[in-house]
Amino acid sequence: MDRLFNRGSVNVDEENPYWMSFSDLMSGLLVIFILAAVALIIELTQKSEKIDASIEELKKAEEARRNILIDIQEELAKQNIHVEIVENDTVLRIPESTLSFESAKDRLPEDEQTQEEVRAIGIALHKAITTNERWKYLDTVFVEGHTDSVGIWYRGKGNWGLSADRAVSIWKLWQTEISLEPKLNELENFNGQLLFSVSGYADTRRVDLTEETKEQRARNRRIDIRFTVKKPKLEDYEKAKDV
Repeated sequence: MDRLFNRGSVNVDEENPYWMSFSDLMSGLLVIFILAAVALIIELTQKSEKIDASIEELKKAEEARRNILIDIQEELAKQNIHVEIVENDTVLRIPESTLSFESAKDRLPEDEQTQEEVRAIGIALHKAITTNERWKYLDTVFVEGHTDSVGIWYRGKGNWGLSADRAVSIWKLWQTEISLEPKLNELENFNGQLLFSVSGYADTRRVDLTEETKEQRARNRRIDIRFTVKKPKLEDYEKAKDV
């Protein structure tokens, strides 16, 4: 009887070792799954942190640019010099009502008021950019000349040459008559490249696409100061992706 009793009490797992092995296998797979899930969460978190850091850096750059433009406009308003902030807070516009060149001329008007206003714009620009070293958030500052669509003869270069040379005239005055340090032409961006550039666009970037009136043509004749900011490089995003 004892033998029969003992035989009936044999552990099921001893009679079925397969179930024990299967149970161990499932436990092992569960551990592997948990570790893989944790690794994936860590990877995604690292990617998110890198992308968030790039976005935050871009936000700081855009805020610095916006503050530069606002500071310039407010400083010039105190001197009754009208400038406009346009194109989503990226461009400081000097309209023809503030600075008017003679037709087909690239030289700045020689009257004292115009000369003083151009100097004041350069000084305000210098102050706003150098405050808290904001220039380090910028990539390039373009001093852009723009004309209307009326074709003219200008030294064989037409409106393209005229628009560029007008911008150069302003830039030259800032270099020769503003003694603040560091000079605008010495400022470098985050890549160690010169910050300022001068360009001309003729009538290719009009404010008013249709020039049917004198007022519309006048709005297209202007000097724009365009600020581009430091942006995360594509490779920064690719590195975050490859983490």
